[in-house]
Amino acid sequence: MARQISLREAIREGMSEEMRRDENVFLMGEEVAQYNGAYKVSKGMLDEFGSKRIIDTPIAELGFAGIGVGAAMNGLRPIVEFMTWNFAVLAFDQIVNNAAKTLTQSAGQYSCPIVFRGPTGSAGQLAQQHSQTFESWMANVPGLKVISTVDPRDAKGLIKTAIRDEDPICMMESEVCYGDMGEVPEEEYLIPLGLAAVRKYGTDVTIVSFNKMMKIAMAAATELEKEGINAEVIDLRTIRPLDHQTLVDSIKKTNRMVVIDESWPFAGVSAEIAYEMQKYAFDYLDAPITRLNAADTSLPYASTLVDAYLPNVQNVITAVKGVLYR
Repeated sequence: MARQISLREAIREGMSEEMRRDENVFLMGEEVAQYNGAYKVSKGMLDEFGSKRIIDTPIAELGFAGIGVGAAMNGLRPIVEFMTWNFAVLAFDQIVNNAAKTLTQSAGQYSCPIVFRGPTGSAGQLAQQHSQTFESWMANVPGLKVISTVDPRDAKGLIKTAIRDEDPICMMESEVCYGDMGEVPEEEYLIPLGLAAVRKYGTDVTIVSFNKMMKIAMAAATELEKEGINAEVIDLRTIRPLDHQTLVDSIKKTNRMVVIDESWPFAGVSAEIAYEMQKYAFDYLDAPITRLNAADTSLPYASTLVDAYLPNVQNVITAVKGVLYR
């Protein structure tokens, strides 16, 4: 049976269920305990699990990420929350050089079952240092798996899967979507990594996206429907591993693809998808794949420039018509 809950509640439920199931799971990060989390994702968890398992840390991302990696190598299953992935840049040495390489550097003797999570991407007028998008950064590193979703049902099922996984996983959320509501089953469930979701079936063009850009994708598909254009919309949900098969199967139906990606265009997720699909599905494409990205610049502060920086519904409609009527 499903009920409507928010994204923050869904993530909290997933973490709490896994902490009840496995005493080795714990949460650490800035303000996750007494303050109930910067975005109230961990609200009430300190009361239930206590200060040994819900741990407030100093403002020292490199330090507490390292503690998490060490704990994971010694049999625990840490969840490390970053107040924003922009701050995780300070912890990249632990994520990239230690967590991601533990299994291979130890010749399989040690695994590193750790989840690094927090919000990524633009959140309005937060300017350059608080608005970067990190999926392609993390997905570029062998040994890391990357989740990116703002759908409450998916977020709960994926974080439960991530906590049980033996590899380090980066979970990307969105601070402007923590209040978004969605249907989430009451019974326990898991969602496998590497399996995209078809949010809308269609025949004319495939629109691919992830995280909060899915809102843009779905809104554009609704507008296109009014003009008789039936778009199929795919939510990647996980960036690495990437679900190539669902994308190829969709191109076989629609013969056209538009990819929406909030990150910068150079070497981003959209670039990888365009390359992979033109390699695996070239014979089915009737037009080159079109990519929509954020502007190739750091995000300005002015609200008018924020709007100009990000992909929007009209951009998507124009891109779709471009691949349909070329």
